[in-house]
Formats: sequence, C-alpha cells, structure tokens
Amino acid sequence: MVKVSAIIPTWNRRDLLVSLLENLRLQTQPFAEILVVDNGSSDGSAQAARQRGARVIELASNRGFSFAVNRGIEASLHDWVAVLNNDVLLHPDWLVRLVDNVGEYWFATGKLLRASDPRKVDGTFDLLSRGATAWRAGHGRQDGPLWTEKRTIFFAPFTAALFRKEIFSRVGLLDEEFESYLEDVDFGLRCALGGYHGLYVPEATGRHLGGATLGEWNEETVRRLARNQLLLIAKHYPEGWIWQYGWAVLVAQSLWGAAAFKHGAGLAFLSGKWEALRRFGKVRRSGSKQIRQVLVSSEEEIRRLQAETGFDLYWKLYFRLT
Repeated sequence: MVKVSAIIPTWNRRDLLVSLLENLRLQTQPFAEILVVDNGSSDGSAQAARQRGARVIELASNRGFSFAVNRGIEASLHDWVAVLNNDVLLHPDWLVRLVDNVGEYWFATGKLLRASDPRKVDGTFDLLSRGATAWRAGHGRQDGPLWTEKRTIFFAPFTAALFRKEIFSRVGLLDEEFESYLEDVDFGLRCALGGYHGLYVPEATGRHLGGATLGEWNEETVRRLARNQLLLIAKHYPEGWIWQYGWAVLVAQSLWGAAAFKHGAGLAFLSGKWEALRRFGKVRRSGSKQIRQVLVSSEEEIRRLQAETGFDLYWKLYFRLT
C-alpha cells in the first residue's frame, strides 16, 4: 500500500482543525502520518492536534501558507504527501480514489463541493489566463457531467491534493515570496514548463468551507492576490512579454481591480500592486518562451468552460476586450 503523509498548515480556527482531524479518521485508506504545521496560532490548535494523534510543528509566528507547507514537506516521512487546508472535509474514499488513479502522474486532485450547498462545485483544478488572473474551474457552478470528466491537468489547488514528494525536488518547493494565494499556480506553472502532469479525479470528493481563515474579499486576501498576480509575471513571462501579453495583462488586472473596489477592497488592491512593483526587479527571471503554449491552452479552456456553463461577468468582459 502506498504510504501518504498528510500535511495540514493551520493558523487559528481550532474548530476547523479539530473537525478535519476527526474527519481524516474515516478514510478507508488511513494516512501513514498526519503532520500539522501550526503557523503561530493563539487558540490552542497545536495542543488540540497533538491530543488527536497528529505530529505537530509549531512555528513562532504566521509565516504564511507557503512557508508552513514547505516545512511540512521537508519533515514528512513518506514518498507521497497530501496537502490539506484546515477548512476541508473529505469523503472517506478520497485518498484511495487518488492513489488508485494517479498511476504515472506526479500529482492528483479531486472535486470539492461547497460546504454550504453540496449541489454546487467549490473547485476542481486551476486555469490561468494570459492576463495573469486564475480561475478555479467550476467555482460556483452546479455540479454535473462537465465536472465528472477525468482529465490531465497542470494546476492542482493546494486546498486538497496528492503529490509525489519527488516533484518538489524536481521543480522546487512553494515560493515563500508568495506567502499565500497563487503559490499553487506558480508551482503549477513550474510543473507545466517542466513537463510534469497531474490528474483530476472527480470521484475523489470533499467539501470546502472556503475563505474560512481570512475571507474571499478580505483586504489581506486582496492585497496578496494583487501582489502575486504580478509576481507570476515577473517570474515566468519571457523577455518582451509586454508586447505579447501587455494588453491582456492590463485588461485582466483592471477588471480585477474594479471588482476589488466594488467589494470595498480597492486600497488593498493598490497596496498589493505597489508592493509587487517594488519587488518586481528582485523576483524577475528571464522566463520561458514555452509559457505561451501553456497560457494559450489554459485560457482557451477557461473560455470553453465558461461558455458551456454561462460566463461570469469578469470573464465575459475579459474575452470581449482581449
């Protein structure tokens, strides 16, 4: 039997962590170890995890999702790791479904439904536009045949996913510059450019509370997303990217900024962009011309899935303008 280490980064929300740890006991294929990386919680999360049999790494302060996950990967004891947010609950056969299907793939993820309404999809796999904004495919859509198709992917959300530990030796750990948000998209880009594929296994299901730690339009969430969108460009877009992708980037970022202002997070959006511009030179890499194929195919898939399920206003405007 494949042995899998579960890695759970957490920061406060002891109630969610306890629910997840109790939920993991129901897996038909038990995890070989459960490793909780506590990001400086002040609510007794670490103690609660130990009481329920988890191995705990306690960090002195909140260093961000990426830092916590990386420490968990480094400390894990087995050749496979599953990264789990503290706000998910998994169907009892989640792990065995992924293990039985992953085959020669490097990673696998399943389908998460909304905890508040299990008839709707919370997320499946990620897709990235040329404008450096991402879409979690299926988010908010009614569950149905479109989301039951097994498929090859490059972008596995680190909300709940299974990985060969070796992949982190090949393409690197999560980028700690990102702290939280889009760190998994950055990792997926590195996988795509390296030719490492993953698998979407829709039979592996769970429920996701979503935005439980900070909230979808929390100012800190918006600041980090706004910053990390530009850091993706700095790290991965090739020389002369502004001539190839500049218009798409301007449209995507302007529309996303308008959404942030609409939700009362406009200043956080501007703060994130300013932070990214100050870091841009430090983070900048030469990028790869191969990224064009990845971005174009990913954006075409966003358009196809949006067209089949009804366009969100954001993507309707983006595709009209680009």
